[in-house]
Formats: sequence, structure tokens, C-alpha cells
Amino acid sequence: MASDPTYQPVRGPVARALDKRIKLNFDTRILLMTLLISLPGAVVAELFLWLGNHSVELKWTVTLFIALAWMIGSSMLHAQVVRPMQTLSNMVAAIREEDFSFRLRGAGREDSLADLIYEINSLAMRLQQQKVSELEATALLKKVMMEIDVAVFTFDQQQRLRIVNRAGEQLMGRIAPRMLGLTAEELGLQEFLQSPGPQTVQMTFPGKHGRWAISHTEFRENGVPHQLLIISDLSRALREEERQAWQRLIRVLGHELNNSLAPIKSIAGTLGSLTGRAALPEDVAQDMQQGLRVIENRVESLNRFMQAYTRLARMPAPTRGRLDIGPLVQRAASLERRLPVKTLEGPPVTIDADPDQIEQVLINLIRNAVDASLDPALKHPGSVEIGWRTNARSVEVFILDEGPGLLNSDNLFVPFFTTKHGGSGIGLILSRQIAEAHGGVLQLTNRSDRTGCEAVLALPITYDAAFG
Repeated sequence: MASDPTYQPVRGPVARALDKRIKLNFDTRILLMTLLISLPGAVVAELFLWLGNHSVELKWTVTLFIALAWMIGSSMLHAQVVRPMQTLSNMVAAIREEDFSFRLRGAGREDSLADLIYEINSLAMRLQQQKVSELEATALLKKVMMEIDVAVFTFDQQQRLRIVNRAGEQLMGRIAPRMLGLTAEELGLQEFLQSPGPQTVQMTFPGKHGRWAISHTEFRENGVPHQLLIISDLSRALREEERQAWQRLIRVLGHELNNSLAPIKSIAGTLGSLTGRAALPEDVAQDMQQGLRVIENRVESLNRFMQAYTRLARMPAPTRGRLDIGPLVQRAASLERRLPVKTLEGPPVTIDADPDQIEQVLINLIRNAVDASLDPALKHPGSVEIGWRTNARSVEVFILDEGPGLLNSDNLFVPFFTTKHGGSGIGLILSRQIAEAHGGVLQLTNRSDRTGCEAVLALPITYDAAFG
């Protein structure tokens, strides 16, 4: 019969009574126990009452009083046991929900319940301190992550973006609310999460172009695996080292050339005076004078050359102020007289920048664009346009020309390098240095719609002025 699944053993009345007892909850069991504890006393009192020589009215009156006292006393004893348990239960539930502000009273009395209350209060205080410390540590970590100049992205198991810092927003050209919840594939970052190890790439992101060190790792949050993607800009660090090397070289060259050019110019002037007074044949005198003038002219050219590069080596820090982009663009465009520069209006926007330095950058870029559009190799002069547009975090001032375009962009920002006759080779590198000193980026690319070049100066936006 034991192998028969339909077999049910026969249980006696005691077993059934125990089953019913086990099913009773704690509060009911306590109430029944209090009633049973006081029941013998009530029964004995009733026996003495009814066996005595008393009137029936008195017997029923006392019986009713004993019954009420028995029930009320049992209920009070039940409350003394159950209510503290309910209070402790509420306290533990609050702790489970991470609400540590509740405290229980009655911890000062020296008994078992008071000891329990004291320990629970101490536990709540300890957990509250730990929670505060954890929140402070988390806030510090988020603050550090937001301020570091490294793009940080975290993705969940479905490769959806959960956290991005300010550098990541700038890299992707979007604010965090517009990116959170998007997948790595939608953001164009999936290939980096799938790479076997760290890598260095040269590529253009929506917000920046350059050379990047990319690495990723895994971590767990609440037991759930997440992926951490870190993208570091190597270009700016390399350019800073390069700029410092060029500055040191320029200072050395400037010192040595100035020490040599000054006496050369002085001696050339003296020889010119002596030649004029000396009785030399006319053809010899002319040759001497012409040669000395060439020497003086080249000395002056070298001096101007070194002065221009000294400006690059001694570029001052920007003096920032509120700057309206619209009037600045229009003023810079109006300074060019060789070709009419068309201004494409953009939205009103204010940035925190040095007006003189930013204007100098725009003048340099407009001059380069006009030089390209007036290139003698072109059949007809091209046009030049300047305008601006905004995104979530930056304003982009763009200059479009219809010149021959960029043949080789590798040397664009190398000092001493120029493709223009009579150029100094410092205009673009000086412009990029100014842009990066403002936390911005300067990029030059060939146009995709026609022949020509597009220069883009991206600068951080003053949010309240730009978006109200």
C-alpha cells in the first residue's frame, strides 16, 4: 500500500488536533495560551461561588464579572506579548527597506526586551552610518568620474548604456539623457566591447577626431555583470608634448638667430656707408650696394620670421568673458576685403571665451579659405561661407571654401610647414592652440558635396545662455 500514490494513512484524533494546532498563527497561539493559563483560577472561583450559600442573582453577577475579567486580562497579557513583536517587526521591515530613521523606545530598562530594543537601535544606527558613508563615497566617485578628461561608458547585460560621464558626452556629441538606454551598436561602440584587449585607433567620433586609447573590462553591480568602456584622447597629450618641444626649439633658435642677425645687420649698414664713400668703380659699387641691401632685407625677413614664431611660443592664457558668437562671426567676415564672405546665420548662442583670441582664429581661417578660393590654379575664384551651429554641448563655427581642397592633411598643424608663398606656417597651429586652450577642437577636412575645404572650430557652450 505504501507504493500506491493514492494511499492516505488514517490519522487519529490526536494527530488531527496537532495539525490544527500547528496551523494556528503566533498571535492566536499566544491568545489561547493566556486564556488557558487563567482558566483554572476562573473555574475554581466559580466552583466556590456556586457551592456556597449565595443568591442566584449574586452568583450570575459574579460569574459575569469573572468571565469579563478573565477575557480582559487575557487580552491585556496577549497585547503585552504581541505588540512589542509587531513593533520589532516594523522596525526590521524599515531596516530591510533601508529606512534607518526609526528608533524604538524602552531601551533603557534592564530586561530582555529592553536589551533586544537596544541592539536593534544600535544596528539601525550602524547601518545608517554605513549608508551615509556609502552615499558619500558613491557621490565622490561620480564627481571624479564626471570631471576626469577620459570618456567612461558602462553597459548592462543587454549592452545598453547605463552611465556616461561628461567627457563621454563631448565625445559622442550628445547629452546623457539622449544616450542612456541606447545599445552599444546604436552608439557605434559595439566593436570596442568585442575587441580582445586594449587598442589604439585613429578615428573620428561624432564630437571629436583624434588618436584614442580604448580599453574595456567587466564588473558586477548587485551581482549582475556589466561592461566598462574607457576611451582616452592621446592626441591632445601628444600635441602638448609636441608643442612644448617646438617652443623649446623656437626659444633656442630665436636666441641664436637674434644674437647673429643684429651684428650682421649692423655690419651690412656700415659696409654700405663705407662703400658709398669709397672711390670704387661704378659697377663694383652697384654690386656691393645691391648685395648689402639683399643682406639687410634677408636679415629683416628672418627677424620677422622669428618674431612670428616667438608669438607661438609665448601664447598667453585666454582672458575669458561672455562672448556672443553671431556678432563675432559677422565682424570677422567683414574684415576680409578680397572676396565677399557670406554669413550663414545660426541660433543665438553665448560662450565663455577670450574675444580677441577667438576672433584671431576666425580671421586666420577666413584668410586661409579666401587664399584657397583665389588659388591661381582655379579657372574661376570660388566663394567663401561662414556660419555656426549648435549641439548639446558645443557651438561649431564652420568656414567653407571652394578651393582645391586638402592634398595632404598630415602636416597641417606642423610648425614651419606651409604651402602658401610667403606663409609663415604658424596660422593653423596657433589657431588650434587657442581652440584647445578654450577646451575646444579645430578640424579641417575636405568637403563632401564639392571641391573645397571645411574648417570647423568647436567650442564649449555656456548652457544657460544657449538654452534658456
